[in-house]
Amino acid sequence: MKAAYIVLTISGMALYAITACQSNAANNKEGKNKADTPTTEVLSETAMAVLNAPSTKAQQVELNGFYRDMVRGGFNGSMIVAKKGVIIFEQYHGLENYRNKNSAINDSSSFQLASVSKTFTAMGVLSLMEKGKLGLQDSVQKYYPQFPYKGITLQMLLSHRSGLPNYLYFCDSIWPDKDKFLTNEDVIQLMIKHRPRIQHAPGTHFQYCNTNYMLLGAIIEKVSGQKYAEFMQQTFFNPLGMTNTFVYDPSSAVRAHQTASHKYNGQLEPDTYFDGVFGDKGIYSTARDMLKWDQALYNGQLFSPETIKAAYTPYSHEKPGIRNYGLGWRLMVYPDSSEIVYHNGWWHGNNTVFNRIIKDTSTIIILGNKYNRNIYRAVKPVSAILGHGTEDGEE
Repeated sequence: MKAAYIVLTISGMALYAITACQSNAANNKEGKNKADTPTTEVLSETAMAVLNAPSTKAQQVELNGFYRDMVRGGFNGSMIVAKKGVIIFEQYHGLENYRNKNSAINDSSSFQLASVSKTFTAMGVLSLMEKGKLGLQDSVQKYYPQFPYKGITLQMLLSHRSGLPNYLYFCDSIWPDKDKFLTNEDVIQLMIKHRPRIQHAPGTHFQYCNTNYMLLGAIIEKVSGQKYAEFMQQTFFNPLGMTNTFVYDPSSAVRAHQTASHKYNGQLEPDTYFDGVFGDKGIYSTARDMLKWDQALYNGQLFSPETIKAAYTPYSHEKPGIRNYGLGWRLMVYPDSSEIVYHNGWWHGNNTVFNRIIKDTSTIIILGNKYNRNIYRAVKPVSAILGHGTEDGEE
């Protein structure tokens, strides 16, 4: 589909009102955006209302000021703030790879999403559920009969209530070849053979654990008959026009504009043998592609309202407070029933924020490839600029 969007310039910043799948803009230099030639299609009434609102113009001024502070604090990455799917703020800063001074980050730069990848894995499972290919109350043994931990359902995996041990910890002592990339099947077979101790009885309480989503990634392959990467491409990335989004394969050549991971000081952070595992991490995407993902979850293009409601339902009630977890989504549920549906990520030097304020469909997307905890801390002040109170989200 041909791109259809209009470019406006306010306070020296290019702003995009999305009305269809966007094409890639040209590379930016030194954090400044260079936009494609705008089409003649008229902005929607919603986009015009958002961009012309005095409150938006005031927010843009504040966001520019806050962003300058982020850059001074070492930010290296991309940032988009949108209201009702309309981008009101978009900036890029730094390098895709510090070894290449000509690799300026731009709107085509793809970042390791880390745990934000779990949102795709979860919705992939729910897509298969809608097609009648699996059930959330299915046991893991339905797909792996020899799996030694009984009483764990797919819903428990999705909501982090399985009690399983984290493979990132137990594999260190039992994986013999640290120079060989682990696969999901390798981890599952290690669990069958060595039976590392479970953390708590299934279904008794929430405990965030990457093993849950490693298993779900493998189950997606068994049920769909496709490789996880192929399934994601056909189910989500292609239909939504997410042209710069892909599942990472550490044995393949680096793609164009695929960012490298860096430590806080700019040194490269190499892959480890865990980088062959997918489902809990491993998807690369851009800020603009993530906005397409965000908007698709509102418009009924992919899922029924009932499925979305199930994904955003809190499933853990052992502790009081607004924080909870749905099916692949962290939640903040407020007394007035308003919700913030989000996920953050951290893997190697990559820090990511995907924050969705459901009440007025505001979206905060921040992707970084140089370790910087300020990325998580940015959510609270940016939300305040948008007129919402919130707390910093977990990594």
